[in-house]
This record gives sequence, C-alpha cells and structure tokens, in this order.
Amino acid sequence: MSKFYLTTAIDYANGDPHIGHAYEKIGADAIARYFRMRGDEVHFCIGMDEHGQKVAQTAAELGRTPQEQVDEVAERFQAMWAALNISNDQFMRTTDRQHKAGVRALIKRIFDNNPDDFYEKSYEGRYCVGCESFKPDSEIVDDKCVLHPTRTLEWVTERNWFFRLSKYEGFLRRLITERKEFLRPDSRRNEMLALLDQGLEDISASRSRFTWGVPFPSPLSNGETQTMYVWFDALPNYLTATGFPDAPYKERWPAQLHVVGKDINRFHSIVWPALLQAAEVTLPEQVWVHGFVNFAGERFSKSSGVKLDMQEAISRYGADALRYFLLREVPFDTDGNFSWERFEERYNSDLANSLGNLSSRVTAMVEKFCAGVVPAGSANEIDRADAEDLAKYHAAMDGSRGYLLHEALHHVFACAYRGNEYVQLSKPWALAKAGDDESMARLQQVLAALIRNIARQAVLLYPFMPLKSQALWTSLGGPGQVSSQCFASLALLDVTGWKVSKGESLFPKAGAEESGG
Repeated sequence: MSKFYLTTAIDYANGDPHIGHAYEKIGADAIARYFRMRGDEVHFCIGMDEHGQKVAQTAAELGRTPQEQVDEVAERFQAMWAALNISNDQFMRTTDRQHKAGVRALIKRIFDNNPDDFYEKSYEGRYCVGCESFKPDSEIVDDKCVLHPTRTLEWVTERNWFFRLSKYEGFLRRLITERKEFLRPDSRRNEMLALLDQGLEDISASRSRFTWGVPFPSPLSNGETQTMYVWFDALPNYLTATGFPDAPYKERWPAQLHVVGKDINRFHSIVWPALLQAAEVTLPEQVWVHGFVNFAGERFSKSSGVKLDMQEAISRYGADALRYFLLREVPFDTDGNFSWERFEERYNSDLANSLGNLSSRVTAMVEKFCAGVVPAGSANEIDRADAEDLAKYHAAMDGSRGYLLHEALHHVFACAYRGNEYVQLSKPWALAKAGDDESMARLQQVLAALIRNIARQAVLLYPFMPLKSQALWTSLGGPGQVSSQCFASLALLDVTGWKVSKGESLFPKAGAEESGG
C-alpha cells in the first residue's frame, strides 16, 4: 500500500467560502477518493490561514478579537465542506499551537543550517493587504493590484528580516526543468520559468506593523521582535500538519501532491521549495495548479464583487450535482465558466437524461422481465468498449498525465451514452415480447451487460458524486458500499443474482415534475 498525502491551499479567514474555494476542495476530494479506491493510504488535509493584517483589520471593524473572528469563519468553512461531502482527514488551522511551534522550528532550522539566508534590510514599496504581499509594477494596473482592484495599495517602509530567495534561483530552475513532474500542468511550469528568467528578488520574512501572527523566532539587531510574514506562516502548514518537527512527521512527509490555484503558484513552486531547501527538509513531490472559475468572464471573488450564493448552488440540484458540474464543466488545468443556464443543461442532459434515464429504464426492465434478479451473462462488446474508456479514465486520474478530472468524467459518460445506445439497438422489450428460448437467452445477456455497464459507472463516479453513486449502486443491488470497490477488480465485476430496486429517480429532471420513469 502506497501512502498519498494530499493537501489543498488553506483558505484565508476573511469572509465566506465561495465557488473558487469549493472548486479546489471538490477537485482535491475527487483525487483523494480515487486514490483510496485504488488502494493507497490517503491522508487529505485542508485548513485555514488565520493570521495576517487583513484578518486583524476585519476583526477590528467588526468589534471582535482576531481569534473570535477566525473561530467563526473556520466554523462556516467547515460547515460548507461538510455540505459538499469533502472527505478531508484533517483540518489544519494556523492558530493551532502545534502549527505555531512547527513554523518557528522550521525558521530556526534555516538559521541553524544556512545562517546567511536571513538578513536585515530596510525596504519600501507598494503593499496589497488583500494579497498580504508587496506588489511589483507588473502586477499593478491603474495603481491597483490586479487581483484586488477594490483595495488601495499602501506605501510601506519597514526594516525587516529578509529571506535570501535569490540564492536559490539556480536550484529552482533545475528543480522545475529537470523534475518536470514537480510543477504541472506545463502552462504553469512555463510561467514560473519565465519568472525565473526575470531574476528573483529576496523577500521580506517578517512584519512590524501588526502582531496577529506567529512571532518571528529571532529579534532584529535593535532588539525589536517582529511577526512572521503571513506566507512564511501559511506555507509550512502542510509540514506542521504532519507533526513537524517531531520525528514521526517523516512517516507522512513529503506530501505527494499540493493542489493550489494559479494566483498562488509562485508561493508554492518558488518560495516554498526554497524554504524547504534552506531548512534541509525533503520537498513535496508535486504541485498541481488549477485555474479559476469565472462568471461571464470574471473571476468569482470577494474583492471583485463577483459572487455566487453557495447555499443556492448546492440546493439547486444537490451537492453531488454541483460537484459534477464544476468538475465536468471547468477543466482542472485551466479556467472555466459557471452559469446557471449551463448548470441546468448539464444536469438535464448528463445526469437526468443520460445516467438517470439509463439506470431507471434498465432496473425497470430487470424488475419486469427477470423478477428483479439480474441474470447471468458473459462479457460482450459493451464490456470491451467500456474497458477502453476505463483505461482512459485512470490515465486522467492517476497523476501520470496530471489530474484531468474533466477528462475522466468525459470517459465515464461515454459509457453512459454507450449504455443508452445499446438499449436502443438491442431492444430488450422486443426480445421479451418474442418470448422464444433464443430471444429470452439474448434478453438475459443484454440485461446483464447493461447492469455491468451501469455498475461500472457507479464505481467510477464515486470520487465525484459519492452520495448519488452509492444510491445508484444500491438500486442495482450492489453489495455493501461502492467506496469499498477496488478498481483493480472492476474488470471482473459479476452482477449475477443482484436484486435491483428501481426506487425514486436519481436525478429528477430540472424544470419539470418528476415522472415515474
């Protein structure tokens, strides 16, 4: 059994969870569930980034302490992930005592192993509180940060601890070029190589203007104690979540996969590996960078004012339908769009009309023509065709080509379309009506093949739609939990003797009263 330690970016505690947060967590959850079904020992960690100037400012505006503010926000985020059936094993908060101790231990290890990597420097520049970072001219348009156009950039002058990031430019170039699997997809790797071509500047590692954060382990030469720059606090959460610096942390570290958005690619593929290299800690194996979910061409975000009510999105057709739509419609390697119209189209065409209609018709025919018991039947052309899509599904999910979740779903629904076509071509109702021995034998073969086809879909869809796939599995008479099915034995799936139960429609058609099917 291989270990698979998977993380997402920790969300900033300064508002409600939005569709961008959900997209990342749902995608990572699908990956985690897939690897569990593959037989790996998965540990899936998400969490909250709770320190920094922005949190302190928001808390002050609301008349709360920062801790009260982050406690409330963390509760809202965890409730949302529960509503979306995110199967994380850990929820890491940067206000946890273990995290604070681990961050300080990491910085101290850099001081011990590479003492010249931190130095004091006076600095001035334009600072975006939204990003919690100084902004170069290339990221400023009309005197505003490109990611937070509603915020006013602050001109900041400070004397801080600086990390000698420039020292690691050669190391980072070798890492990204020689270990091509470290940073994917290719478009994001090329962006970071272009950034390295411009040359790296050293970055501030501490702040003097606020105290809501982890104290920097070493005072300045004048005795001033400063607060850890929020990214030096946030990035190590992936490591501190393993119990670092205590010895057992190596049982889980390094992470096999960090899933992050493209706006924080630089921090995860440049700053984070440089920090780990300086501390002489093993690097994560891969950073996967996804794009944005847009609405009418604009990114969903609090700062841009482009919002979507998450409760409405979930209640429209259920959590599983939202999970499916986001991962089918928005490619996990680039940007994509959300619209209510497209959501309804996908729901009706894929879930209600294709998968839902197929399962309803086939289970009804097994009930009518076989007393509800799935007959025996040998593998045929539909099984062989499905096998090709199964192989492509795994190639899109197992990391060999990256994590192309939208492609995996495409191949699952190729099986659903094939099942519907097979119903029309084989005409089970006509075989039953004929009634002769040859027709009845053929009918049993057809229905067995169709139940196998649908059962495979239930298994393959589990990482994406855990509740609906279980309901589908149960309606087919599948034994136990669909999550306990192993991909390795799927080709040998035997449905003979399963007792089907048609039940209620899995996906009632949107905009119409549910029919009996």
